[in-house]
Amino acid sequence: MRFPWRLNYDLTKYIIKNTIHKVDKYPLVLMLEPTHLCNLACSGCGRIREYAGTISDMMTLEDCLHSVEECPAPVVTITGGEPFLYPQVHELIKGVLQRGRHIMFCTNALLMEHNLDQMQPHPNFTFNVHMDGLEQTHDRILERKGCFKTAMAAIKAAKQRGFRVCTNTTIFTDTDLVEIEILFSQLEELGVDGLLVAPGFSYEAVEEDTLFLQRLEIEKKFQQVYEMSKKHRFWSTPMYLRFLKGEKKLQCTPWGNPTRNPQGWKAPCYLITDGHYPTFADLMNKVDWASYGVGKDSRCAQCMMHCGFEPTVVSEVGKSPKDMLEMALWNLS
Repeated sequence: MRFPWRLNYDLTKYIIKNTIHKVDKYPLVLMLEPTHLCNLACSGCGRIREYAGTISDMMTLEDCLHSVEECPAPVVTITGGEPFLYPQVHELIKGVLQRGRHIMFCTNALLMEHNLDQMQPHPNFTFNVHMDGLEQTHDRILERKGCFKTAMAAIKAAKQRGFRVCTNTTIFTDTDLVEIEILFSQLEELGVDGLLVAPGFSYEAVEEDTLFLQRLEIEKKFQQVYEMSKKHRFWSTPMYLRFLKGEKKLQCTPWGNPTRNPQGWKAPCYLITDGHYPTFADLMNKVDWASYGVGKDSRCAQCMMHCGFEPTVVSEVGKSPKDMLEMALWNLS
């Protein structure tokens, strides 16, 4: 099975429950950003620029755990910034796991190996390490030499200790896809459990537009990425990949992956900030969700971001026997 059985079970149970109760808007993943502090300053990162004036602000541990309780999503992505810079990160991990949630811990891995002595593998815990290419490319994008070697060593150490590890690779305008396939082979040799791939998108706060892809460029590049998915252990779903290569039409589900950070519940989505709400209920009830999406808001025109469209896959896959069979075979392979 491609995903851990427990994650499959909990997600399926959660989706069925919402379907039975006719809940039309529900989150799948809570994107929790306890801090925006980072030990890198990557050109393509919007967080350190958008929140430059509040970069030192942090959520309290109590606020983090209360947010997990407010939002019923079965998966919590602990991200940032670099979450290992959050002083109470290990208490946060324990608290989220104690509440029965699944954790995707997103990190650049520079501090990962050092923290392994304070951690234990857990069936609900997955490291998600950002890897954007082989050594020269990865270090250039992260703007610091040595990042690639540090990350690869951390992944190897984590796998040796029994942790589940996936990686997340962003495809930019100048990404060499031959290089990316070599990277995937090297990661699989280390025992990486899954590979996530997504196109790079511009944040409002990032001016490096030359890094990012437009829709037609995304579709062209992801035709090749889709072929890679047949040979490597992708965790990006086949329907989402078919959407990226222009074969499938999907609408955004902006409430599918709500973001909580030191300023509040970010609205409407991970990339666009039109405000922050004090509670999850306010976010869900007060945002005019119908105003966002391709053809509705100009800022959404080029977006094919996984946090908006992977949740759509969940609602779409049940509408077609062909799509259901594809998803089942993919997950069982």
